[in-house]
Amino acid sequence: MANVVVIGAQWGDEGKGKITDLLSRSADVVVRYQGGVNAGHTIVVDDKVLKLHLIPSGILYPETTCLIGSGTVVDPKVMLNEMQMLEENGIDISGLQLASTAHVTMPYHRLIDSAMEERRGTKKIGTTGRGIGPTYADKAQRSGIRVIDLLDEKKLRESIKIPLTEKNELLEKIYSKKTLSEESIIKEYLSFGKILKPHVVDCARVIHEASRNKKNILFEGAQGTLLDLDHGTYPFVTSSNPVSGGACIGAGVGPTLIDRVIGVAKAYTTRVGEGPFPTELEGELNDLLCNRGGEFGTTTGRRRRCGWFDGVIGKYAVEVNGLDCLAITKLDVLDEMKEIKVCTSYELNGERINYFPSSAEAFSKCTPIFETLPGWQTSTANCRTLEDLPKAAMSYLRFLAELMEVPIAIVSLGASREQTIVVEDPIHGPKRALLIP
Repeated sequence: MANVVVIGAQWGDEGKGKITDLLSRSADVVVRYQGGVNAGHTIVVDDKVLKLHLIPSGILYPETTCLIGSGTVVDPKVMLNEMQMLEENGIDISGLQLASTAHVTMPYHRLIDSAMEERRGTKKIGTTGRGIGPTYADKAQRSGIRVIDLLDEKKLRESIKIPLTEKNELLEKIYSKKTLSEESIIKEYLSFGKILKPHVVDCARVIHEASRNKKNILFEGAQGTLLDLDHGTYPFVTSSNPVSGGACIGAGVGPTLIDRVIGVAKAYTTRVGEGPFPTELEGELNDLLCNRGGEFGTTTGRRRRCGWFDGVIGKYAVEVNGLDCLAITKLDVLDEMKEIKVCTSYELNGERINYFPSSAEAFSKCTPIFETLPGWQTSTANCRTLEDLPKAAMSYLRFLAELMEVPIAIVSLGASREQTIVVEDPIHGPKRALLIP
């Protein structure tokens, strides 16, 4: 039995959905512990492309309990649409559960999110406009609406009165937007609550009951390490904690319950939105990575910025998450490259550094120092074992593992489930050095 946290080791969009889907085959419970509908997972099953924003990808396994934890913020409309989409595709959602204490994204959160980003002008953050930041802000100032409030009309009316009055004043007087009707919101959200009620549970109790029964629990994070509110490239970050420590808070468990932490990283680097990106490429190479990798956001459709693998932020992700193994995704995207570069350190103000600067201003001034490796210029899409990989591809993986000082457990070579090399099952396998001679 093992309880595993899966996190993004870059700026999100690393392919966590596929890795979570893969590991969910061995999991009894999958817990989404933070973020909201600003996240997106794309899963390919039998040539069907399923796009999920809130519901854990473990929902594809009928025997798996999928729990949206207390640390998430939930847009009920989006969640209900996802539930309908899954049912239309023949997916059993009876195992879906929702924490009663998760906070709810309300219509005014979305409006304020977009209005704030619009007002920032050239200093915009790159928010998705889905209302995530304002939802977490209300949670922090103790004026939020929780899932449990949607099940009780009296409680919802009491809870919404003051925040809606404040938000309407803000919308009208500061942002020159239309105000919202209290009655229409209450009517709509009570209807959401009625449909969701059979899925609402006590999050911590479900997890601890599973733990007592020796079940395998998989904790799934959204976004990535460098988007963490406390440990990322602030202010160009999300509004929650995608790092592994966020699993304890968002799920309601102690750190001693966690056995392993697996980080997911692309074989190169991408990010969406604004903010510094030292290894970012331009022109033909950027286009090649973007087009071969299908680098367009699941949630927004925005084109992702692409660059070479950044070992400095990789090592930082290993440290702040306590990673004990890695999943490397989209190795096949590099198949056509004659040579491949990896950032091993930065130059900052004339000094060579090998650490991630805490200041966004300093980070924006970092120039990457690269090591160049030979490409393999042959397809890896049909490789199913390490022995199938070209020697140069194996050398590249070994280089990444040695640079980040953490073993590689999984290598992904395409979107489908079959295009995966599992060196070691992080749930059932022993902790040992992988790929490193």
